[in-house]
Amino acid sequence: MSSDQLVGRDALSTNPNEFHYPAMSNINITSHGSNLYWAVSTFMGLSAILFLAHGHFVVGRKHAGRLQYMIFHYITAAICFVACIAYFTMASNLGYAAIQVEFQRNDPVVRGLYREIFYVRYIDWVITTPLLLLDVLLTAGLPWPTILITVLVDEIMIVTGLVGALVTSQYKWGYFVFAMVSLFFILYQVSYVGQKHASGINARNNTDIGRSYMLAAGWTMALWFLYPIAWGLSEGGNVISPDSEAIFYSVLDVLAKPGFGLVLLFAHRNIEPADLGIFIRDYNTPPYYNDGSRRRKEEHSNGLDGANDEPADNGVHGNNGQSSNGAHNNGHAGNGVQNNGHPGNGALPANGASRPANGAQGMAQP
Repeated sequence: MSSDQLVGRDALSTNPNEFHYPAMSNINITSHGSNLYWAVSTFMGLSAILFLAHGHFVVGRKHAGRLQYMIFHYITAAICFVACIAYFTMASNLGYAAIQVEFQRNDPVVRGLYREIFYVRYIDWVITTPLLLLDVLLTAGLPWPTILITVLVDEIMIVTGLVGALVTSQYKWGYFVFAMVSLFFILYQVSYVGQKHASGINARNNTDIGRSYMLAAGWTMALWFLYPIAWGLSEGGNVISPDSEAIFYSVLDVLAKPGFGLVLLFAHRNIEPADLGIFIRDYNTPPYYNDGSRRRKEEHSNGLDGANDEPADNGVHGNNGQSSNGAHNNGHAGNGVQNNGHPGNGALPANGASRPANGAQGMAQP
């Protein structure tokens, strides 16, 4: 018999086509675990509101409501809000499945055959961990293809972790290996690729973006490598009680979500989004032009340009004082200027500052 047949037969005997739908689980959270979940749900909700408020009322007002300055507040608030819903569900003792444990223990806190596995926790993670990575990788100014492949691998990590938690046989550890390989790939992308990009950014205000990036990235990766330990002790090995599981995961989630948000926003306090390649145009936001300036359409057409703007169509940048719309060689601005030296509606210098037309210049011409 071939090895493939042996492996196939072993897999089918280890995972037979038998379904067990228990009426109840007997390894569950108690009121202590439920109360902790309620507290974390409340904290996550308040954190989401505070991140939104700080982004809108403090940062938004400081930067005239430009979304690129508030995007990290919004992403972090979304992370906390999703976690709030997940913890509300777990505190209500909902969103779980009764799964037969692989290892039966004699310890009273984990004695039994079926353990409640909160699948809603993984629904939380499949939404929030890509957003956490987005926060981190945008700080490095990484290109979108790199961000997308990293997020895809993150989704693989969460899904395989969920499948492993729901499997009753030793095959759950195969899914654990898939998840760990994915986690090491994410570590490489965040710690090496992201760091190289962040360190290569020359900030216009001399902010050390590489250092700011490593502060947020290091915080995230250090915490993420503790989650497999929690998984192995709870869903995987049935070593700790569901209440202890609640404590372990709750501490990690608070540090990895609201705690991370504080670290991230602190790291971003002096970073210009433009240095990271981030520009978000709202419906009332002037577009960027090829020269890097940002002007309203009417400003572009009448010469109200900034210091780095292109010359306006009716400016005074011609040779010998000639304007581009037919002003005469007597030095007058060409928009309505007559040969007698009287000004039209005023000449504007290249830096956009208003300067009244000086009719004396024309009068001095012969």
